[in-house]
Amino acid sequence: MPKLKPHKGAKARFRVTKNGKILRTKGGSSHLRRNKPKRVKRQYSSLVSVSTKDRLRVSRLIPYGA
Repeated sequence: MPKLKPHKGAKARFRVTKNGKILRTKGGSSHLRRNKPKRVKRQYSSLVSVSTKDRLRVSRLIPYGA
């Protein structure tokens, strides 16, 4: 059985913790950032876990990561 290759885009966008959680960054952080409040800008720096419905889809894209 050959090794499965990860999806390069998913590999760059998602991280997997040691417990197996898949983390993602929030979208919309780069465009029109000056007009947004400080609280919103601060929230962009944190990572968010992927929703339970999308977890299976993302884990298929990164087979050995999750």
